[in-house]
Amino acid sequence: MRRRVPRPAMIVDIPGATLAEEEHTSASLILCENADPDVRRDLETLLARLAPDADPALVHDTEGPDDMAAHARSILTSNSLTLPVADGRLLLGTWQGLYLYEHRHAGHARSVAVTVMGESGRKA
Repeated sequence: MRRRVPRPAMIVDIPGATLAEEEHTSASLILCENADPDVRRDLETLLARLAPDADPALVHDTEGPDDMAAHARSILTSNSLTLPVADGRLLLGTWQGLYLYEHRHAGHARSVAVTVMGESGRKA
């Protein structure tokens, strides 16, 4: 995991939900323990065991020895999350953090599409 997802530039002050989708096949979005960095290190260790780099049984290595493993890790995690939002903030638990999880060894430019759904409070 390389970084926390930055706070959106547009603040939404209506209650509702936000859909965040990471738009690539070798990274993912995860909701994870945010207080102890050992949790993120342990998650990396577990995913490396489940989908090891340069596995000789895997054929797809077009972009390097971590290519297919990165795709597998993104499938094991998730590329999208739906989260509650109110008063311009994500409603996360005390120890939760939203992370963009890069599964490749080299950093890549990544995009996250965010859609916010909710009620405006206006009557029709």
